[in-house]
Amino acid sequence: MRVPAPGLPARVRIHEVGARDGLQNESATVPVEVKAEFVRRLAGAGLTTVEATSFVHPKWVPQLADAAELYPMLKDLTGVDLPVLVPNERGLDRAVELGVRRIAVFGSATETFAARNLNRTVDESLAMFEPVVARAREAGMHVRGYLSMCFGDPWEGAVPEAQVVRVAKALVDLGCEELSLGDTIGVATPGQVRSLLAGLNAAGVETGRIGVHFHDTYGQALSNTLAALEHGVTTVDASAGGLGGCPYAKSATGNLATEDLVWMLDGLGIETGVDLAALTATSVWMADRLGRPSPSRTVRALSHKEQ
Repeated sequence: MRVPAPGLPARVRIHEVGARDGLQNESATVPVEVKAEFVRRLAGAGLTTVEATSFVHPKWVPQLADAAELYPMLKDLTGVDLPVLVPNERGLDRAVELGVRRIAVFGSATETFAARNLNRTVDESLAMFEPVVARAREAGMHVRGYLSMCFGDPWEGAVPEAQVVRVAKALVDLGCEELSLGDTIGVATPGQVRSLLAGLNAAGVETGRIGVHFHDTYGQALSNTLAALEHGVTTVDASAGGLGGCPYAKSATGNLATEDLVWMLDGLGIETGVDLAALTATSVWMADRLGRPSPSRTVRALSHKEQ
């Protein structure tokens, strides 16, 4: 039953990350034809942004080594944005060659994760992103900036808000049109979310630029999302079937499941354009190919009901 709550957005754009953030964490490599079909099914379920892959070096993420083969298989899709993650200028070169129109860079709010993930300090990673963002913007591309470890780090513990705000503002100043705040190990609580969003606004980062990316380690992903919505955020990252974690942070569990998010948003009367039944069927289909059930509670509930 839909029971709208006051003060929430009328519509939310879901930034679907299952095909990239989800599949990059699989122990086995998923065939490229299955990945392409997964993206097509996600788009067919009404998702208008589906992050397709990453142009990172295959040595670091072998599960996405087929990026240059996959992307051309999706070029005929209409009505859906297909952003890709690029780590550096070499990755951008590959994206440009394939006609990619939307890219993302992936930064860290903490020094330890920056060292482990990018083999650089935070400031060195920002310097690496600067020419990537500049060239992409000059080419007319939309640029998103991911910022990981915004609330907690497995090595450093709680992350000071001022530290997150500094790096987030730097990404925006580089030219990132959108900023995705990552709770990479899933430790955030709603009060922290509200405080960080207010801190970013105070530093000049408008709410309209901000998306949120929550993990469900402690079961807080939906409550944290609701806190963000109450603040005015209208872009939420989620992963079909709850796929994914983080290959460089072993304590990170799965992303917020897209189906769980859509169930909540539907109940609040917030439009997403997503067909929940079609999305659930897609996640069941992918779970079959991965050889295990989906961790999404909504997928399990709806698929069980249909049996």
